[in-house]
Amino acid sequence: MISFNFENQIAIVTGGSRGIGAATVKELLEAKASVVAIYSSNDQAAEEFKQSLGTLAEKLTLKKLNVASYNDAEEFFKEFDRQFDRLDILVNSAGIRQDAILPMMTEDAWNNVLQVNLYGAFNMTKLAVQRMLPNRYGRIVNVTSPSGRIGLEGQANYAASKAGLVAMTKSLAKEVAKRNITANCISPGFIDTDFIAKLPPEQLDQYKKSVPLKRFGKPQEVAEAILFLASRQAAYITGTVLEISGGLA
Repeated sequence: MISFNFENQIAIVTGGSRGIGAATVKELLEAKASVVAIYSSNDQAAEEFKQSLGTLAEKLTLKKLNVASYNDAEEFFKEFDRQFDRLDILVNSAGIRQDAILPMMTEDAWNNVLQVNLYGAFNMTKLAVQRMLPNRYGRIVNVTSPSGRIGLEGQANYAASKAGLVAMTKSLAKEVAKRNITANCISPGFIDTDFIAKLPPEQLDQYKKSVPLKRFGKPQEVAEAILFLASRQAAYITGTVLEISGGLA
């Protein structure tokens, strides 16, 4: 395991109570960061996650937030400012899928996915950067997907949101580089989380066969890569997309 030290650093992780987000929160806590984990709706699952962390949870703050709402995000950051004096790391891991082939996709399915996956990342990133600029330091890691690069059947909305996230990140990286703030993307392939657990078995089998390593990734494998890009050791890496997909073409 790669060893990092985030002592005295403050991190926000959206989608932080499940899947890749939860694994990232745990890794950050183990590396001595203070973490605000944002979740969208399931209070019980969020609390169960916190309880599962044991003593690590002493430096964890859970916050319920609809990241797709700019007004709600503003209110969150006002409260954040009352609790913390700075922000070092933002990980945008919140994401949803509402799959359908494009001719049958509803307007709501298109809008919902773009609102959470892309607009939500914009809301959180804009407000986070405003707090990083005065300190001339920050790390932003956005979780995208190979779907945004190669497209996947039934995921036009999801692919569009993730492609947009990459473009936004690359533009942001150029804008904030002079202030020692980096912005990068992690692009996980098929990761063994509840995000894909509800797919039909035959579809899961098809996806697994498409991966050269012939297995799905583990959330921890993605989280450790996120920690690297969020670390001081990654100071000369910005505007990049690190794909963790087992060789998915």
